[in-house]
Amino acid sequence: MEPARRPRPSMPLIAILEDDDGFRRAIERLLRVAGYRTCAFASPADPDLLTSVAMARCLIADVQLPGTSGPAFYASLPSPRPPAIFVTACDTPATRATVRAAGAKELLTKPFPGSDLLAAIERATRGAS
Repeated sequence: MEPARRPRPSMPLIAILEDDDGFRRAIERLLRVAGYRTCAFASPADPDLLTSVAMARCLIADVQLPGTSGPAFYASLPSPRPPAIFVTACDTPATRATVRAAGAKELLTKPFPGSDLLAAIERATRGAS
């Protein structure tokens, strides 16, 4: 087994917006083991979310959240905004259209392998500053 890499300040910050506590913690653990720094939030109403997203290299957000949906939150962000990867348990053509219209880079359907999320982050952030 390969030893876990420790996040360094130079490693990209990934913001996570997921209301399911267990799933949010699992994403955080996966990303930290992969060497990313993370900041995680359960709700788009969290007062620290906007500041963290503004500093993030990528946003991972659930589609269905209490209050504002993930795509609606993302669409409301001022430019420049980080690339977004959305996750959902309800993959439908309407969900895909909503995510696409919001400007997301990727949509992953739960459950998905951690390697799929890491690959999506690589694709979404490729060439991003």
